[in-house]
Amino acid sequence: METTKALKEEGGEGGQEKEVLLDGSNGSSSSGDANTNGAPKHRHTPTASYGGDERGIYEIFGWVYHIGVNSIGHEYCHLRFLFIKGKYVMMYKRDPHENPGIKPIRKGVIGPTLMVEELGRRKVNDGDLYVIQFYNRLDESNKGEIACPTAGEARKWMEAFDHAKQQAEYELSRGGSTRNKLNMEADIDLDGHRPRVRRYAHGLKNLIRIGKGPEMLLRLTSNLGGSGTSNRYFEGEFGDAIEAHEWKCVRTVNGIRIFEDVADSKRGKGALVKAVGLVDASADTAFEVILNLERRKRYEWDMLTADLELIDSYDGHYDVVYGTYDPKYLTRWQSKRDFVFTRRWFRGQDGAYTILQLPAVHKKRPSRSGYRRTPINPSTWEVRSLNSPMGSNTTKCLVTHMLEIHSSGWLRWKKNSSSKFEKTIPYALLSQVAGLKEYIGANPSLSFESSATVVQSKLSDVSTSSSEFEDLEVQDEFYDAIAGDSTSSSEDEESEDDAEKKKFKLKNVSWAISSLALKRVSASDANKELDPTVPSVHVDASQFSGSLHKGRDETDSNCWTSPSGTGFMIRGKTYLKDNAKIMGSDPLLKLIAVDWFKVDTATDKIALHPRSLVQSDAGKKLPFILVINLEVPAKPNYSLVLYYAAERPVNKNSLLGRFVDGTDMFRDARFKLIPSIVEGYWMVKRAVGTKACLLGKAVTCKYFRQDNFLEIDVDIGSSSVARSVIGLVLGYVTSLVVDLAILIEGKEEAELPEYILGTVRLNRVKPESAVPLKA
Repeated sequence: METTKALKEEGGEGGQEKEVLLDGSNGSSSSGDANTNGAPKHRHTPTASYGGDERGIYEIFGWVYHIGVNSIGHEYCHLRFLFIKGKYVMMYKRDPHENPGIKPIRKGVIGPTLMVEELGRRKVNDGDLYVIQFYNRLDESNKGEIACPTAGEARKWMEAFDHAKQQAEYELSRGGSTRNKLNMEADIDLDGHRPRVRRYAHGLKNLIRIGKGPEMLLRLTSNLGGSGTSNRYFEGEFGDAIEAHEWKCVRTVNGIRIFEDVADSKRGKGALVKAVGLVDASADTAFEVILNLERRKRYEWDMLTADLELIDSYDGHYDVVYGTYDPKYLTRWQSKRDFVFTRRWFRGQDGAYTILQLPAVHKKRPSRSGYRRTPINPSTWEVRSLNSPMGSNTTKCLVTHMLEIHSSGWLRWKKNSSSKFEKTIPYALLSQVAGLKEYIGANPSLSFESSATVVQSKLSDVSTSSSEFEDLEVQDEFYDAIAGDSTSSSEDEESEDDAEKKKFKLKNVSWAISSLALKRVSASDANKELDPTVPSVHVDASQFSGSLHKGRDETDSNCWTSPSGTGFMIRGKTYLKDNAKIMGSDPLLKLIAVDWFKVDTATDKIALHPRSLVQSDAGKKLPFILVINLEVPAKPNYSLVLYYAAERPVNKNSLLGRFVDGTDMFRDARFKLIPSIVEGYWMVKRAVGTKACLLGKAVTCKYFRQDNFLEIDVDIGSSSVARSVIGLVLGYVTSLVVDLAILIEGKEEAELPEYILGTVRLNRVKPESAVPLKA
């Protein structure tokens, strides 16, 4: 298997998407130089066709920060220019476009074992940076970090590395020498290809510009940019699982809509409400404004929580803040109020941001003399980019602020605008969306529009010849060079000129984080995944038993059942053309048992354990078993093990066959899970969401193929975001009904429509019922 090694440097800044034409022209009269600002972007050159398909080699470049510790133990944060070509990475002290002939100080290869994780926000010197960590999943001791000034820029760099990994996978699948392939460069022709190729080529038109260069970064970083990168139309409230909410607009106030969830009539005096506003900025911009703690800026849009102070930060996605407010703006009472709440935030794979805010108690901020401690209503922010109309350079996002209200004044306010509810904390929270909308509209400098940039289809002078990588194939891996203390790295650190030796004083970055075709997948679409030439075997689930029992009915608890796939939306046959999704059908594989284990440390290869049903006589007779081991980080750790059985062997030529016997990189790019909280606390529902997640890209997944089974070990603790979410879920798990759907993502027309591989419903599982797993 190909290794991955390269870099170890420092740097800073990332970008914004622009559409360009690969023939070197654009649609506007301007013909700006692509390298004027050292702006990171994509450049593409094609490789030779293979099997009727063609792909382009991405060239992505821009400024990043490299943070770490040097050979004498001093922390550093240096600005570096990062350049990615295909699967190769180089790092420079200066922009090579402006300094022709400059040699990279680090270079290496991206490969299938490279893992990229977003660590969230970290305080560096006097500013906040968003950190990305690199490591090899086969050797996690080698780690390195780069950082960006905004969350949006960090996201774009992660997408860039994902493209590079896909390029490495593509080259591996073709075999032969990668160096020879890199010499086969020619202009790409977008005409005359099949729709699938045209769709891929359309993606090559995206030019990522990550920031405006170091001079802008060091002088002023309040210009937040970036446009939504979603390649599909916004789907409103629809995720990939069908929710039971029924939102009704009850009032339009100050340019925002206020909704109430009218589906649940059991709330009594409480109500789940939300304010929704369309904001003329990118989701990255709105996110950073919401989470920014700078008082001067919050005073311009936030009437309630403007005076905030950071108390503690637990990781890059979780902190605690303390605030005060003067109630005279809300009520006639004059005593000052204070509050403490936690904030958890994360970005989904669809680019949408979610922020969870919960009242809290913290020892660093006990009750304060002269202040009355007031709990702030639990609430969530959701920020999602919207696709701009074709030909438009504007960016828009939809901002939703949701909270639960326990107020008798709510019903009266819906019917009569004259109400005491307008003097309450919940109303002030709902009004934050209107304040945010107006604040961003009145400050156009918060987002900038980059002029169209020409990208030549041929390689520039900075492009590296294949001979420069002669020694990288075997020994230089990206994650190693970033983290390692090599002799050359020490020399690079100490040979910096005076301008680069100085400690960068970072400015505080202003941050804070078409319709559905309800059709069914036919049975024949999914059955092609199993070998039709082999007689089917009756799978009798009564022969198998796990430590977690199967539910007798819907009222049973601490159990599991296997629902149909009708509650999930999956890619339809025409998804590549119109992004249409369809309703799932019955799962292809049958869930036969579930184990709920308590373990000291995360445990892999559970299928080999003597207690596993895979090792039983009945299990060995099954044609195929898919074992999903969800490793849950907690004290103690848990393993939720799902066993899915097939009635026939897997068709080797099917998508499932290629997944079962394929490479880990292919599996990581296709293994998808759709979650849904059917019953439970609404905050947990918002945290988990209903969007499909490629698990191999979100957390570390290990695959073990042997005999008649494939085991997938999902290390949820490998991601700080996943740890934060699962920690919230475990706090309410005994009251939750959770549905999960497992499937393999279809990316080609022949792989569509998708089908549900397996489902499970976990009904109010009790952590204390987990059985110790002993050797």
